[in-house]
Amino acid sequence: MTDNAVFEHDQITEETGRNGMSGSNIIAMELMKKQHGATVSFHSIHYRVEQKGGPICRRTTVHKEILVDLKFLDVLAARKDPAGLSGEVLINGALQPPNFKLCHLKRFSLLTISIHYLQHLCVCVKDDIVMGTLTVRENFSFSAALRLSSQISPREKEARVNHLISELGLNKVADAKVGTQLIRGISSGERKRTSIGMELIIDPSVLFLDEPTSGLDASTAHSVLLLLKRSGRTVIMSIHQPRYSIYRLFDSLTLLANGKQVYHGPTQDALDYFSNIGYACEAHNNPADFFLDVINGSSAAVNMTKIQNNGDFEFEVAAVSQQCIEDQLVEKYKNCSYARGIKAELERITWAKDNNIRAKCHTVTYNSSFFHQLRWVLWRTFWNLMLNPQTSVAQLAVTTLMAAIVGAIFYGVKDDQSGIQNRFGVLFFITTNQCFSTLSAAELFITERKLFIHEYTSGYYRVSVYFLSKILSDIITQRTIPTILFTCVVYFMIGLKPTAAAFFIFMLTVILVACAAASMTMAISADQSVVAVANIFMTISFIFMMIFSGLLVNLKSTMDWLSWLKYLSIPRYGLEALEINEFVGLKFCGNVSTVMSSPAADILMCTGEQHLTFQGINYSSWGFWHNHMALTVLTLIFLIIAYIKLRFIHKFS
Repeated sequence: MTDNAVFEHDQITEETGRNGMSGSNIIAMELMKKQHGATVSFHSIHYRVEQKGGPICRRTTVHKEILVDLKFLDVLAARKDPAGLSGEVLINGALQPPNFKLCHLKRFSLLTISIHYLQHLCVCVKDDIVMGTLTVRENFSFSAALRLSSQISPREKEARVNHLISELGLNKVADAKVGTQLIRGISSGERKRTSIGMELIIDPSVLFLDEPTSGLDASTAHSVLLLLKRSGRTVIMSIHQPRYSIYRLFDSLTLLANGKQVYHGPTQDALDYFSNIGYACEAHNNPADFFLDVINGSSAAVNMTKIQNNGDFEFEVAAVSQQCIEDQLVEKYKNCSYARGIKAELERITWAKDNNIRAKCHTVTYNSSFFHQLRWVLWRTFWNLMLNPQTSVAQLAVTTLMAAIVGAIFYGVKDDQSGIQNRFGVLFFITTNQCFSTLSAAELFITERKLFIHEYTSGYYRVSVYFLSKILSDIITQRTIPTILFTCVVYFMIGLKPTAAAFFIFMLTVILVACAAASMTMAISADQSVVAVANIFMTISFIFMMIFSGLLVNLKSTMDWLSWLKYLSIPRYGLEALEINEFVGLKFCGNVSTVMSSPAADILMCTGEQHLTFQGINYSSWGFWHNHMALTVLTLIFLIIAYIKLRFIHKFS
């Protein structure tokens, strides 16, 4: 199967698949003015997958072409998984840059996406992926700061943002928040225009839109598309059941039946073409609906003949299968003048590319430096946390409440035998609580997964920039600040060792435990798409770590083939460090003579060192600080794993 087409200047293209069946309905539109025009051509596009079947011992692999399931807009916009794709997509006949960030193709793929500059092409996905806690102006400024050239001054970028706000008709809501589930924001139409404006900020020649009218009423949808019509750019878009006022905006149509091209040509000639091959559109029928009916084999549109008999109309519907109808449509188009003209144009473009007549490949790089990206992404991340009550105020409130409850339960521990148990118990609870409280870090990459994939593939920032900004914001706002607050409340309410050194070491240890646990949570959840699944894996991991922490099981009595698990236990390192910090130097026998005369004196522990020895803890200087070193190493290892997962996360549809 081969799909060949050229999107020329002053054309609108409509692609339609099988509605409600194995195919898809797509209508693509191209709008442009000649001063911004770009020619988009795609050559011999194929999509193949491997299907495995049969019993496990006799698995067979079958290669199947499934262009019927292909979302054609994703191929043109380089958002389709390149595995199994072959063919070429050219813009102005230019070759693919060696470090093209927009599509990030795999090396083994046969698909070639060629583009002159990264700024030539932008993609606006179906879901309005915009940071809801920021205002419209702040979102535009963020896009301008990262995607416009560093040679453009901040004043010029601000002027471009203001001009775009005015052009999109967003002046009244420019300083209003876009809105989230918890924050009331702008209307759906204004949100859609904001999403489009995020891409228009770099003035692209080609703009891909995935169903830009979804969720909009008819009037708002028409106003959005009319705005695009007047923008003077090449716009290729998919749309669901456009009404006639929207259909009239199209300049040219591309119709697909089961992945095969059945028409590509001017919009005004489409109805005449189908009428000439035996498919007449009824009066007052929407042409877009009519084309879908023809492709789907609807009895109301397929091969319909009107016969007048005594004032009544009868319809003779040809008894042919839908597959036959598709084959007929494909065959008739191959033999028409439109197909011959497109074929000649494709051959001209291919010849020009092979002979280097068109512009040569330009290397595509990021428009801003690493630190410039880091500054802006950090600003947005911290600002988002401050404006999100769930992750700022609520976190501090819950931490304070938990600290007050723990402090009340273990209030004023004494220096006697009960004090040993209470200290040991509260230190174990604190380390375990710090581990389980980091489950909130699972949402760090999952909730913004779509936003990250869209912005990264659109060339906003590097993966390392996004990763560092999320890590720094989480460690500072969600781990360090709440831990400091928790420590200040708990430490003095319980009455632990009253020295400044012991207090700050206690705080440092708890922070390291929280960071290590949070990094492990990130490593587990970085490649997950559902928070509940990530929570299951993390809960199981923390339970096993808790078992090998040193309280529930005597670590020396565990079997050799299980004893290695203690080296992976975050609570174990935290508990040992806190115990050494607290128990070394404490006395638990106030009256020595009374203790020596007691019949149970042989089982009493009068010093903290005795308790540590009984627990098998090395309380030397190295035995103490090696716990902090282990927590630091575990944190770095888990963060590296999280980055690798994020770096190679699946970024295609």
